[in-house]
Amino acid sequence: MASSSDVTSSADRTPGNPVSGSEERRGRVRMRRAAVMAVPATLVAAGLAVLTAQGALGVQFAISGMPFTVTATDLTGTGFEQFGSLDNMAEGSPNAGDTGGQVLVVTSAIKNATLTKLCQSVDLGGTNLKIQAGSGSQKVQATDLTTDSTELSGNASFDNIEIGNDASTLTKAGVKGPIGVFSQQADTVHIANLRQVNYATTAGVFKLPGLKLSFSSSGC
Repeated sequence: MASSSDVTSSADRTPGNPVSGSEERRGRVRMRRAAVMAVPATLVAAGLAVLTAQGALGVQFAISGMPFTVTATDLTGTGFEQFGSLDNMAEGSPNAGDTGGQVLVVTSAIKNATLTKLCQSVDLGGTNLKIQAGSGSQKVQATDLTTDSTELSGNASFDNIEIGNDASTLTKAGVKGPIGVFSQQADTVHIANLRQVNYATTAGVFKLPGLKLSFSSSGC
């Protein structure tokens, strides 16, 4: 709590009772400190939204706001990056709820990825739309793959990992995040028993051998 010496009342600021020079300087310093403390979070949120809109992050479209599950028995990739970002729904989306149409996600970017027994499902309300691929000798192949996730699990290993990078300086997968945001990157990534809850996926090339699409009572 501020002491009486730190606060100047409104009565002290009347023309007939002006504030002294030292008090005025202290007031300006306190206001600057308060502004500095408030700015970073605001700038990060605004910067993320702008970068997403400009396509600087993985997602370059308005998300539906419906999460989908992705699983794979094995993911192997070269050129791995990961950082926090925001996804935006279309204006007026019925899925926005009280989120303001935004979802805080972790963006994972992989330059080249191979996935075994890929499964993707989305709950449509009583039934699931399910996509399966890569169950045979041929595996799913993706280049410039990005996923925006709220949950990710599995048994992971990395080669030459760097943790704590500024997201704007990432180099391994060719995707850069917002300045001032925590991130990590590695030369390679391997995840066994991968499971993700995603809001968006993009890829430069996505090859799905043995593709099967169906409706199912259960998801992945």
